Amino acid sequence: MKKRSLLKAALALAAAGSMPLALAATPIKFQLDWRFEGPAAFFLLPTAKGYFKAAGLDVTVDAGSGSGGAVQRVASGTYDMGFADLAALMEFHANNPDAPNKPVAVMMVYNNTPASVMALKKSGIAQPADLAGKKLGAPVFDAGRRAFPIFAKANKVGNVQWTAMDPPLRETMLVRGDVDAITGFTFTSLLNLEARGAKASDVVVLPYADFGVKLYGNVIIATPKLIKENPAAVKAFLQAFAKGAKEVIANPGAAIAYVKERDGIVNTQLETRRLQLAIDTVINSPDARAEGFGQVVPARLSLMASQVSDAFATKSRVNADAVWNGSFLPSAAELAILPKK
Repeated sequence: MKKRSLLKAALALAAAGSMPLALAATPIKFQLDWRFEGPAAFFLLPTAKGYFKAAGLDVTVDAGSGSGGAVQRVASGTYDMGFADLAALMEFHANNPDAPNKPVAVMMVYNNTPASVMALKKSGIAQPADLAGKKLGAPVFDAGRRAFPIFAKANKVGNVQWTAMDPPLRETMLVRGDVDAITGFTFTSLLNLEARGAKASDVVVLPYADFGVKLYGNVIIATPKLIKENPAAVKAFLQAFAKGAKEVIANPGAAIAYVKERDGIVNTQLETRRLQLAIDTVINSPDARAEGFGQVVPARLSLMASQVSDAFATKSRVNADAVWNGSFLPSAAELAILPKK
């Protein structure tokens, strides 16, 4: 009798438009781009606080090991949605033109690429031109390394020498002097350098976004299957995400508790700083406030598609229209979550 009453209530809600019946407990497997660090709070808070559940979704969030892997796992159908660097998504599209299940970006989160070049002041590197002839280090799949030709072209940087390493060794090798500079996400590498004994005041940071590289950063992606078969679920996910994101931006310190819930060994103070750095540099950036949270400007997207095609030497040219679908974005009022600087 109780079950029948609950079903009756759900039907009444659906009829009233309060809850789309098709969304009742729709399972969504979500793949992050990286480990459970500060920025993961954007997805872990709405999960833990029941915002996805209230939207009729059963969302599970898993840690990742890089944007390339996140794109591939969504493309394989193992995950329904994910979080990945837009350049990695573009590369997958252009290198796999015949792939049947190419993921599509449905919401912009990092309006600017978090990639930057970092060096220690004692190296004498103070501006991009100083990188000519220097030894740079980064994992081969690092977003900043992949996009470095765009940075080099914009700043007329001469030839550099690359050294590859696993991610945990990148900042260690810079501190030891094995390389002159590294590429990486600012909010990851800067804090990792501090953890290895470097003072923030001793680090030179050259953000790509500040030096003529207007690449977009991370986006929420979805499978074509989910988009076609359950578009309401995609829309509901983005609405719940935006609601949670507003809270994360307003109170990063409180949001880290949800990251700590998923990984008990995280350093709360460190991850709060990492989250705040991500918000300040790529989420609530001047470009994001000008364009609107979650959205893209077609001309900028097209330019990025062309730059990625050239820098990544893709098999076919990136089709900007094929990688982006903004039709599921929440209303302007729901996306108005960026506080004025």
